[in-house]
Amino acid sequence: MQMYVLALNPTDSVTEGFLPAARRLGLGVTLLTDQPEAHRDRYRHSHPGVEILPCDVRDFHAVITRISTHRAPDAVFSNSDHLQTQTALAAAFFGLPAKNWRATLRTKDKAQTRRGLAATETVRSVELAGDQDPAELAALDLPYPCVVKPREGVASEDVIWVERPGDLVRHCREIRTRRPGAALVAEEYLPGELYTLETLGDGTRLHVLGGFHTRLSPLPYFIEERLSFVPAHPESVVDQVRERLDALGVGLGACHTEFVVHEGRVRIIEVNYRAIGDQCDLLLAEVLGIPLFDHILRTHLGEPLPADLGARTDGAARLDYPCADRAGTLTAAPGPVDSTVDGVRLTYRPTRAVGERRALHHTNRDFLGILRATGTDRTAVDRAAEDFLARQTWEIAP
Repeated sequence: MQMYVLALNPTDSVTEGFLPAARRLGLGVTLLTDQPEAHRDRYRHSHPGVEILPCDVRDFHAVITRISTHRAPDAVFSNSDHLQTQTALAAAFFGLPAKNWRATLRTKDKAQTRRGLAATETVRSVELAGDQDPAELAALDLPYPCVVKPREGVASEDVIWVERPGDLVRHCREIRTRRPGAALVAEEYLPGELYTLETLGDGTRLHVLGGFHTRLSPLPYFIEERLSFVPAHPESVVDQVRERLDALGVGLGACHTEFVVHEGRVRIIEVNYRAIGDQCDLLLAEVLGIPLFDHILRTHLGEPLPADLGARTDGAARLDYPCADRAGTLTAAPGPVDSTVDGVRLTYRPTRAVGERRALHHTNRDFLGILRATGTDRTAVDRAAEDFLARQTWEIAP
């Protein structure tokens, strides 16, 4: 069977999750990307059998043409935030299992997300089109503090908390210097603890896989510093989130939903209609003890999910993201680590090479590495992770 995978830059989710799963399922994989050399470098030793073809994957017409002039597809899949609608349209064109393209657009476009959720929750929000002057925001009746973000952004890039109308206008103009013509969304700041819900559906049945409790950096930025696994959210919370997902049309494959809970009330931050990233999906598969990536690909082949995934319920886990606090050159950092301490499995992977110079972005591009810790005892997991991090040194020279 032939699967086409759409991708931009290489990611751990594809390299360590979906490509091995495709091999286990006996699928032939053709990867379509606008960055073919980056993928060839990444897969040269680990996945030499993957066919890589250049394609303007942001253009659904180009994707359909590329597939039409190559081998007949049995599935079209992507785990990229930016390519879900193109993937859905291409899969539907070939009569294959596909996410509803309206749902993929509704979840990717943060202004459309708010419109789609208007009947289930109230969040005051305004959209600034790409050709509008940010000064127009100052006259609008927005509550402060508020949050401004790119309408189709990802990974907290250019997301910032602002206190006054003048600050909002200034930050919008700063974002536009980095993203000329970008449409922006400004919305009320939503107080509460930040969580995620991870789901997997086959279009008929939706499995809840648990979620994470997220610790963020201090305001005004929203950098994820730690995610602690939550095996089961309260039933009332899950019901509220599922109501929102139903309103948006989410149903096929993996979905990663971020939300806050304040006084028992759920309000959505964003919905990412794909598997959670930054190695959280790798940890989720490990802590649940299920072939998560295989299940996701099977849904895109049109196969129903089992009524019981056989997931473990005794797992404890967390991820930590040591971050750069300044621009400069990384001069010292730990290398990869795989170890077990007091029954806790620790996996550390650097995300930045020693000798590499970077600006400070206030996003996950500032991550220096990722630590995954899994076990069955929450206290032991926390202790092992904190002891490991305390022993490491990261040095950045100006």
